[in-house]
Parts: sequence; structure tokens; C-alpha cells
Amino acid sequence: MLEKLSAVLKKTTDKIANAIFLDKNLLDSIIKDLQRALIEADVNVPLVLELTQKIKKAALDERIKGLEKKEHIIKLLHDELISILGQKREIKLEKKNIFMLVGLFGFGKTTSAIKIASYYSKRGHKVCAVGLDVHRPAAAEQLKQLGDKLNIPVFINSEEKNPKKIWKEFQPELKEYDLILVDTAGRDALDDGLIKEIKDLNSLIKPNEILLVMPADIGQAAKTQAQKFKEALNITGVIITRMDSTAKGGGALTACAEVKAPVIFIGTGEKSIDLETFDPESFLSRLLGMGDLKTLMEKIHSVVDEKQIEKTQKRLQEGKFTLHDLETQLDSMESLGSMDKILSLIPGLGKVKEKIPEAQLETQQEKIKHWKHAIKSMTEEEIENPEILEKQTSRIQRISKGSGIPTSSIRALLKQYKMLKEMIKSQSFLQEGSLGQKTMMKLAKKFGKKMKF
Repeated sequence: MLEKLSAVLKKTTDKIANAIFLDKNLLDSIIKDLQRALIEADVNVPLVLELTQKIKKAALDERIKGLEKKEHIIKLLHDELISILGQKREIKLEKKNIFMLVGLFGFGKTTSAIKIASYYSKRGHKVCAVGLDVHRPAAAEQLKQLGDKLNIPVFINSEEKNPKKIWKEFQPELKEYDLILVDTAGRDALDDGLIKEIKDLNSLIKPNEILLVMPADIGQAAKTQAQKFKEALNITGVIITRMDSTAKGGGALTACAEVKAPVIFIGTGEKSIDLETFDPESFLSRLLGMGDLKTLMEKIHSVVDEKQIEKTQKRLQEGKFTLHDLETQLDSMESLGSMDKILSLIPGLGKVKEKIPEAQLETQQEKIKHWKHAIKSMTEEEIENPEILEKQTSRIQRISKGSGIPTSSIRALLKQYKMLKEMIKSQSFLQEGSLGQKTMMKLAKKFGKKMKF
């Protein structure tokens, strides 16, 4: 996600922080790199020039000296980037909620509807989806199939071609739900027919939120689209899809900020958990390699049941940690996505990730699968008390034969288990059921060197 821009931003802040003198040559080099990276990320050229001129002016200001000047420039860069990313907006659910998704063909409305439904369902809300796209072949069936995979109730009528009739048909059933996601039709372009259809549905449905879905790779065209949809329908927020597959997501993000259409969610992949609430501060923190703990915790809540989280945390507070607990964590890690995605979200480990070749990250994911196989070949006594494996090494040989996993991998698993147990014993890191950012950074610093990839 915007990897090149991220690399340049990290390099820029490091150059400024480490510079003995901010001379003209260094400043020109920094400005040139920053401009190129922002423009390649599809940020509007006038915005880029305005931002870099402010940095140049601050750097040449003789009234600000030494360390103070470096801190001032880094803060200015941070504040200006936050400004062009826009204001954060959180959706507060009411007693009854209807989100209507609008947008053009092929931009990801249907998958986004189910992702949002899953997001709120995991957080204890009673959620369903309604298919009102009557123009695209098999649109309703796609919505139903996606919903069935995630146990999200979906209401469709593939035979009916009037979306208003479909909505009225399911009114009695919809009263049971506190959040309803409405998937509407798209067009190849924003024409009068599409505007009329969505306006009619808006009058009938009266949604709490009208969310425009746009892909990151349309770049500066996002500004025109967001502006037109906002004028026609008074959209309350934007969902930007395909943020995982493009280097040009900066254009869509900054374009929405320019027309004051706040980005609510970003899609970062195909899985149901690849949906993140958009927070400019957290997003910039990740681009700067400083992690994004809030998003990591959101992802954990998306893959692990609330009751399971409470149960695990209670056990940890009591000082209990067995290989069953480790296996649960390994399952959750696999569900969270690739290892590089997870590392980029953990404060203190963003820069560690850069030093690890991609092949080694893949090896680590393979190692996790081996560990799970090994645990499945253990007796209940060994799982509850792994320490006995080190005292009776013949048990390791038996587990190796039973699982087909080398003894070296089993010893690595035991080492990882001991390290995690030490973390739990030595750190009071359970703060009201979550990890505090400062504590997480301390943990990363203390145990980061012990992590083997």
C-alpha cells in the first residue's frame, strides 16, 4: 500500500533528523524526492507544490535554529500530510441503521457491502444485506454467496427488476436487524438514469449513511466523481477499494479530502477482514514506519470472537499460558493475513520488516504451519506442560515422527513459547483488555531482537 511513498517519507524524515546542517543541496534533494513520490502516488500537483514550498520556507527561515528547526520541519511535514489526507470521521451507530452503497460498475460495492456487514457483525451487531442491483447479471447471487460464506443474512429477489419493490417486499424481515447494508446498481458513468434511481431509493429507504465506493487506482478522477455524487446525493462518506494493489491511492485519498467527502473505510485485499476504518493519523503513522496499533487491534477483533478474546485475556491475567493458547494465537495470525502486513502494523517492527527478505517472511508463515502440525501430535499433558518436552527429549523425537516435522522446528516452537510466556510474566501489558501503544513499543524493543525469521 503506497510502498514507494512510504519509503521516501521514512527516508526524508531520517535525512532531516540526522542532518548536521540543513544546507541548500540537502534541502533540494529532499524536496525533489518528496515531490516525485507524492506525484507518483497521484497526489494533485498543486497540493504537492504547496506542501513542499511550505517545507522549503520553514527550512530557510533564519529565525529557527538547529535542533528546533529540524523538529519544526518534521512536524510541519507531518501536519501538512495529515491535512491533505482529510479529516477523520467515525460512524456512530444508532438504534436502527441503514447504509446505502453507491458507485459505478466494477468498483467493489457488493464485496464492500459484505465486508462492512462482517465488520459490524463481529462487533456484536445484528446485521444483514439487501441486494437492489437489478441491472448487473448475477449481482444478487454474488451478494448472497458472499453473505453465506460469512453467515451474513442476505435478502434478494433475482426475478424482480424493480429495486423499490424488492425493498418493500422484505420490510417485515428487515425490522429484526439493527444494521442493514443496501447494495445498489451501478453504471459505466454517472448518468441521469443512475442518479434518478438512487435518488428514488434514497427517498424510499431514508438511509443513515450514503457511502460512495471508489477504487484507489482511478487517481485524480476520484475528485470529479466524489464531487458529482456529493452534489447529486449528498454522500456522507467514501469507501476506497483496491488500496492493496496500487501505488496511486494517494490521489483518491487526497481528492476526497479536497471535496470534503470523508473517507470512512479502505479496502486492502479480497478477504472479509481486509477492510480498515480510515484514520489519517494512523495511516500516516504506518507510512512513516511507526506502526498502526489501532488497525492491528481492529483486525484481531475481526478474526477472533469477542468471547474468545475475553477468555484468552482472563487466562493471561491469571498467568496461564499453554500450547493450546499459542495454537489459538497462531490460528489468529494466519487469519490476519501475510506476515509483512502484520509487522507493518506493530510499533517498533516496521523497520525490522524492511530488513527481512520477502522469501524469509514466507518461510516464517510456513514455520507457523509446521508448529501447528507439531502441537496436534502432542499429548494433552505435553500441551498443558511443554516444559516436560525439554526434560524428556524422547518425546520430541516421537512428536517429530508423528507430525513429519523436524526436531529443530519443534525446538524452535518451544523457544517461541518460552519467550511469549516470559513476556506475559514480565510485562503488565493487559490494559483494560488491550495493548497500550507505549507498552507495545517497549515489548518490541525488548523482544524484537529475539524474534528469528
